Amino acid sequence: MTEIPTPIESVIFDFSGTLFRLEPNSDWNAPDLSSDELDTVVSWLTEPAGPPVPLNDEHHRLWELRDLDPSMHRIVYTEILGRFDASAGADVLPMLDVLVDPLRWTPYPDTAAVLEKLCTAGIPVAVLSNISFDIRPAFASRGWDRWVETFVLSYELGAVKPDPIAFTTAIERIGGRPETTLMIGDSPGTDGAAASVGCAIALVESMSTRSRPDALLSALAAHHVDL
Repeated sequence: MTEIPTPIESVIFDFSGTLFRLEPNSDWNAPDLSSDELDTVVSWLTEPAGPPVPLNDEHHRLWELRDLDPSMHRIVYTEILGRFDASAGADVLPMLDVLVDPLRWTPYPDTAAVLEKLCTAGIPVAVLSNISFDIRPAFASRGWDRWVETFVLSYELGAVKPDPIAFTTAIERIGGRPETTLMIGDSPGTDGAAASVGCAIALVESMSTRSRPDALLSALAAHHVDL
C-alpha cells in the first residue's frame, strides 16, 4: 500500500543561503579588492560552521554568542576582518556594515514567487534566522513582508538554531503543528535540527543566486506542496 504523505500546512524558511544571499553587486561600495579577495571576505562573513581564523578564548566565546547580541557580533567580526590581508592593502572593515545592512542582500530568483504562492494558498510562513540584525527591511522594501506571518530572529528570541525553542517558537507563531510543518534551509546542522521537534526537512544549497533559480519551488514540490 502506498503511504499517503502528511500534508504540509505551514512552512519555515531560513534566511541566509536560503531566501537571500550576501553577494557582491553594483550597489556595494566595496573596498578595492580583487574578485577572489572579495569572495573570500564574503565567505568569512557568512560561514556558519566555524570561525574562519583561529580565535583566542574570549573571541571564541563571542563567536558562539554572536547571533544573540549585536555588540558581540560586531566585536568578533571586527577581530576576524582585522586578520584579512588584502593584497592591495585595502581596509575590509567596512564590509561589516555591508553584512548587517539587509538592503545589501540579494534574493534568490524564486523567493518572491514562493512566498506569494504560499500566502495565496493559505499556508502561513515564518522566517527563522540565526542573525544579529533586523532582516525585515529586506522584505518590506520589496513589499514581500505581507507574505510572511512572522520573523523569528535569534538576537530577539535569545536562542539560536539548533535549539528546539527556535523551531517551536516559529511553529507556535504561525499556528502550525510540527508534523505538518516543513523547514527549508541550507544547513543540515542548524536547519536540519527541526526534525528533532517533528518537522519535515528540505535542504537547499547555498550557492550564487544566478546558479539557483528554482530550488525553493523544487523543495516544496518534493514535499507535495502544490503551488
